[in-house]
Amino acid sequence: MAFNHLPAAMHDALEALSVTPVTHSEPMAKNHRPSRPTGDTGSRPSPGEVLDRLSRGESRAARITHTEHMPAREGRHAVWPHRIRAEVIAVVEQAGIAHPWAHQAEAAEHALDGTSVVIATGTASGKSLAYLTPVLSALLDGSEAPNGRGATALYLAPTKALAADQRRAVRELAAPLGNRIRPAVYDGDTPVEEREWVRQYANYVLTNPDMLHRGILPSHPRWSSFLRSLRYVVVDECHTYRGVFGSHVAQVLRRLRRICARYGSEPVFLLASATSAEPARAAARLTGLPVTEVADDASPRGELVFALWEPPLTELHGEQGAPVRRTATAETADLLTDLTVQGVRSVAFVRSRRGAELISVIAQERLAEVDRSLARRVAAYRGGYLPEERRALEQALHSGELLGLAATSALELGIDISGLDAVVIAGYPGTRASLWQQAGRAGRSGEGALAVLVARDDPLDTFLVHHPEAIFQQPVESTVLDPDNPYVLAPHLCAAAAELPLTDADLALFGPAVPGLLPQLESAGLLRRRSTGWYWTRRERAADLTDIRGGGGSPVRIVESGTGRLLGTVDEAASHTAVHEGAVHLHQGRTYLVRELDLKDSVALVEEANPPYSTVARDTTSISVLSTDTEIPWGAGRLCYGSVEVTNQVVSFLRRRLITGEVLGETKLDLPPRTLRTRAVWWTVTEDQLDAARINPEILGGALHAAEHASIGMLPLFATCDRWDIGGVSVPLHPDTLLPTVFVYDGHPGGAGFAERAFHTARAWLTATREAIASCECDAGCPSCIQSPKCGNGNDPLHKRGAVRLLTELLREAPHPREPEPMAPGAADHEAAPESAPAATGPDPSRPGAPVGREGRPGT
Repeated sequence: MAFNHLPAAMHDALEALSVTPVTHSEPMAKNHRPSRPTGDTGSRPSPGEVLDRLSRGESRAARITHTEHMPAREGRHAVWPHRIRAEVIAVVEQAGIAHPWAHQAEAAEHALDGTSVVIATGTASGKSLAYLTPVLSALLDGSEAPNGRGATALYLAPTKALAADQRRAVRELAAPLGNRIRPAVYDGDTPVEEREWVRQYANYVLTNPDMLHRGILPSHPRWSSFLRSLRYVVVDECHTYRGVFGSHVAQVLRRLRRICARYGSEPVFLLASATSAEPARAAARLTGLPVTEVADDASPRGELVFALWEPPLTELHGEQGAPVRRTATAETADLLTDLTVQGVRSVAFVRSRRGAELISVIAQERLAEVDRSLARRVAAYRGGYLPEERRALEQALHSGELLGLAATSALELGIDISGLDAVVIAGYPGTRASLWQQAGRAGRSGEGALAVLVARDDPLDTFLVHHPEAIFQQPVESTVLDPDNPYVLAPHLCAAAAELPLTDADLALFGPAVPGLLPQLESAGLLRRRSTGWYWTRRERAADLTDIRGGGGSPVRIVESGTGRLLGTVDEAASHTAVHEGAVHLHQGRTYLVRELDLKDSVALVEEANPPYSTVARDTTSISVLSTDTEIPWGAGRLCYGSVEVTNQVVSFLRRRLITGEVLGETKLDLPPRTLRTRAVWWTVTEDQLDAARINPEILGGALHAAEHASIGMLPLFATCDRWDIGGVSVPLHPDTLLPTVFVYDGHPGGAGFAERAFHTARAWLTATREAIASCECDAGCPSCIQSPKCGNGNDPLHKRGAVRLLTELLREAPHPREPEPMAPGAADHEAAPESAPAATGPDPSRPGAPVGREGRPGT
């Protein structure tokens, strides 16, 4: 495996493990077979051998519930289109890429034809090169113009780190072309003194949708020469633009197209995506343009060994006496430690910032017991770090100084970390698309790779590790986004009007919901109608009405109370759950306690401490129906979809012992409630159905509550969401329906499309939910089935058998779907512990960018 500069003591340890140290370089991915002979495993153990070492011992081996072996795949070459300039082909060949893969050549051909195209192929399949060759060719053509910039290109990445990584790659590739190719990053970290140079002279600008929304489009006159010459817009990792964030980005791209038309350009969009269902349809919804898809992956692939890993049960007991498994955090820290000792270059992907910090701390402590210098070779990487910290970590990863990294999804998105040998995924990341994207980070140099999914103690993860067909025999999901969401559309109409007055000719560009929204924006005093169109009326910046990441509000600064040092920031919407008074906050391996959360001044004051616990916020939720858009009979009950208002309040937090997860106590909090208008799916049951299911009043609340938890836990298999995007409420007698009712709602103002998807797949979704509860081995419910670690009611009441009988009766007369539904993946060993329930302000039309939160937890 690949590792560098190991101390002498570690060489001895590795020899005992039959591992020979080698030095690994990090070139760009090359389109040829690896030079290492296939049978040469002397200096590099196979992925299977690495897994065998990780699972030595009877207790370790029993944790692997399934191993999937994916064989290597040969590549299919083609030739570059003749219209690509010879100089570009020459630099590509100098980089060691003799011939393109067939999908690269096909995508380049479409781009040269002026056709917008989405490249939806696997990780490390060379998507970057597919769009770079036509882009560089166009930029060379433009460099021969009298002003030296006759063509420009804009690159959009979902993260700053990815944009910085792409600039490095472009500079290396295009270095022989001299200053005719001038790539530059333009984001919030770009020094002020450099920004004017970028606007005037760069011909390949790399940025993110946030900067396009807040910086470039509102200042378009200063970018006029760049926009006038804009030939291509590259949208990288476009599968990440889903839900509310994707809906915002869709409107930002429509604003970009409108401004470009004002300057006489009509750029071609080149989109790169992980494999996904219907990529052309999703890309067209994102851009508002017809898009051609290239999805036949012609690149070679090394062997992938993919293990599903379930932590063992402990002797501890959780709420209501339920059995508790060892945490995925502790298990992942062990695996990262073992991989580092083996010299295996690895990344552990973790769902939360806190989890990434905790895993790195545990691994460092355990490595220090083996060799102190080795502890420095493991670190954490997450959002919220200061720019200089992120850059230093990225450089250490590229140089090989780091052997192991515990990272959030910030590192998932295309950053070139070739040379990795293993990936550990701490908890299902929410979608199959993300799962494969993370697993694909290993083996990027064409070698074999190991991926391990470590299940958390919750319903969805438990289901998946015992039903591998749900991972390995199901297609990835379709991307869900809704650009017509009025909470998304309204602030972008204001921003567009501030950039250039809106005219009747512009309305079709922004979608069919515009005519209904404009009068509301006029009556709210945000827009004014004149003979030539609609004008922005206020002095403040219209682009500040909304945060396209869905956070809203001013970021809360995390400040060390003794020194005044800024440690980082957290979204305002997440502050109630992440930095409430008494919360444990981890930063760069150090532990802090939050002493005060000042919501008025957006500051959380922390001081360094070393508590033996972590903290988890709890909240309660109530819901009211505003309108029912559609409903269908389910026997005597009803399945409904419509608009709701959710009221959420963080009320307390739990202290859980590190490593074991044992609950040490609960502390009350006094934080203000937050309201949210959104979209929901809900179902009702009648007294006759309850009688048929043998549900008496004493167990009704517990049966509904258990079904709610389980259904939220299972929804990510049917919609492109994770449980942080959705919430739920169950009520034995709801005042709006006058019946026992279970709600599942989108955790974003106006909705995100997830509840609608749940409505259309309800039969398959609730069938899988019932099977998940029924197949769990526990007696009365546990975190692997119906318990939720963030339930505002302390997982009380819950009734496992009642939930199974209730869902069985509900599904007995469920109508068959009117549209194709995804196949419900097998029976299940798990239940529902969703984590969701947002917080936001209501839908006041004078506040179209009301802040959204995703940290809440639905109650009953």
